[in-house]
Amino acid sequence: MSSKNILILGAGLMQKPAILSAKELGFKTYVIDADPKAVAIPYADEFCKIDLKAREEILAYAKKIKETCGLAAVFTAGTDFSASVSYVCENLNLPAHSFKAAINASVKTEMRECFKKAGVPSPSFIKIEQQNVEELNLAFPFVIKPVDNMGARGCRLIRSKEEVANSVKKALEASRSKIAIAEEYMDGAEYSIDALVYNGTFTVTGFAERHIKYPPYFIEVGHTMPSDLPKAVHDELISIFACGAKSLGLTCGAAKADIKFTKDGAMIGEIAARLSGGYMSGWTYPYAADLNLTKQAILIAAGEEPKDLLERRVHVDFNAGKTKLEKPYELFEVPCKRVSAERAWISIPGKVQYIEEIKEYTDQAVRDVLPRATVSLGSEVDFPRNNVEKCGNVIAVSHRCDIAIAAAEDAVSNIFITLEPNNKKTDDFIAGFTQADEQNFPPLAFAALSKTEMEGLNGSILQNQSVEESIPPFILEKYGMLTDWNYNTISQTAKKFDILRKNHPALDTKKFWNALMRGGLQAAVYFSDSQK
Repeated sequence: MSSKNILILGAGLMQKPAILSAKELGFKTYVIDADPKAVAIPYADEFCKIDLKAREEILAYAKKIKETCGLAAVFTAGTDFSASVSYVCENLNLPAHSFKAAINASVKTEMRECFKKAGVPSPSFIKIEQQNVEELNLAFPFVIKPVDNMGARGCRLIRSKEEVANSVKKALEASRSKIAIAEEYMDGAEYSIDALVYNGTFTVTGFAERHIKYPPYFIEVGHTMPSDLPKAVHDELISIFACGAKSLGLTCGAAKADIKFTKDGAMIGEIAARLSGGYMSGWTYPYAADLNLTKQAILIAAGEEPKDLLERRVHVDFNAGKTKLEKPYELFEVPCKRVSAERAWISIPGKVQYIEEIKEYTDQAVRDVLPRATVSLGSEVDFPRNNVEKCGNVIAVSHRCDIAIAAAEDAVSNIFITLEPNNKKTDDFIAGFTQADEQNFPPLAFAALSKTEMEGLNGSILQNQSVEESIPPFILEKYGMLTDWNYNTISQTAKKFDILRKNHPALDTKKFWNALMRGGLQAAVYFSDSQK
C-alpha cells in the first residue's frame, strides 16, 4: 500500500497550483469540489463531487482513500475550508493545525476573542445575530462583514446610520452561519502576509502591499510584492502576525494575515489557517522568490521536511511595537529576489458583448493575463462590490519595481470589454443613478462635469471624426492628469476610442463627454454603439 496520496479540497483556479505541485512531488491527487465543472478538475488524478462544508462526508471519503491505498495529507489553499481540512486530519491523525485552531481562524468572532484574550492588537467588535439592529455602539465609520466568508463578500464600510440596516442584511445573507460582525475601522496601509508554521518556527513566505480602493467597499485592485517598508515596520507587522497566529493555536501548516499599520502600530484584520488566494501564494510569490510555496506547504501537510524553505530562510527580529507581547515562535522570512505586481481590471455595469485586447501585448514582464471564467459572452458584469466580482487580473514580474507595476497597469489598460448597447443598467450608471445607501458609488472614471462645463459643450462630434483631436481644451487642462480604474488617462481613452470605433456615427458632444468622463472608454464606446 502506497501512502503517496493527497486529498485536496477545492478544484477552482486558486487550487490549481496545489494540484500541480502535489503531482510534481509525486503524489496522486484526489480532489473534491461541489462544482463538477470547476476549472482545475482536469488536472486531478481522481475527482469526487463533495461540498467542502460537508465535513462528515469528506471524512468518510478520506477514510476510504486511507484504507484503500493510504493517505499522506489533506490540503487546501485559497478556500474558506481550512476547518474541514483540520477536522479530517484530526480524525485520521494526519499533520495539520488542530480543529479548534482552524475554527478560531475561520470564524471572525472566535478570532477576535482569541486576539483580545492574548492582547494582540485588533479592532474592537460586536457580534450581530439578528437583522434588525437599530443601534451599534461603535463610532462611525465602522465595518460590517459576515463572520465566515472570504473575498470581501458582504463586507463594507458604514459611514452613517442610514447605511446600517441594509448592510447588516447583506452581511448576514453572505454568512453561512447567518452571523455578522461589526468592528472598529482601522485606518492605515494594508498588507497581506503568508507564512508557514513548522516545528515551532514561523516563516514568512510572501509580504505584499494591498491596494484597496472604492469605499464603502474594500476592493483590492492589486498587490505589489515585496513591500518597501522600513525594517522596524516590516518586523513589527510580522511579529504581530506571529503573535496573532499563536493566539489562535496555529502549530502546523499555513497562516495568512490581512494586517494594517495604523497610527498606533500594527493591527490584525484577519488571520486564516491556509495559504492566500488572490494569486499571491500560487503566482506572485513564487515568481518573486523562486520558491514554490505550495510545495513546501504540502510537504509539511504530509509530515515531510520542507527542505527548500529551511535552506532559504533568514532570521527576522522580533518587534512587538507598543505591545508587551512575548516572542511566540522563532521568526524567519524567505525574501524575494524580484518584484511581482498583480493588477485587476474592472467593468462598469452591463452585459458582455465581447472581450479584446486593444493592442497585442508582448511586454516580457507580463507573466499572466487571467480573465475570470464567469466573464464571458452574454454574462452580466458590474462594478465590483467584493473581490470575486472583478473581471480579471494581470501579473507582471521584474527586478525593478517601477517596470513590474508599469507593465501590469499597461496590460490592464489595454484589455477591453465591449458591452451590449441599450442596456438599462449601463444607462443608469452613465446617468449617475445610485442606491440610497451607496453614496458616491460606483465611482466615476474621471469626474462629473459641472453644469457650466456641460453648457460649454455644444454641437456634435461628426461621423468618423477623431475623438482624440476633438478633446475640449478645458477637459485636458483640468482633468488631463487623472486616470480611470483601468489606468487610462483621458487622452489615452480618446486615442483608444479612435482605434476601436474608427467608424462611428455623429455623436452629441454633451452626451458623449458625459459618458466618457463618468464611465471611461467602456461608456464612450457603449454610447457610440447605442446610437446606431
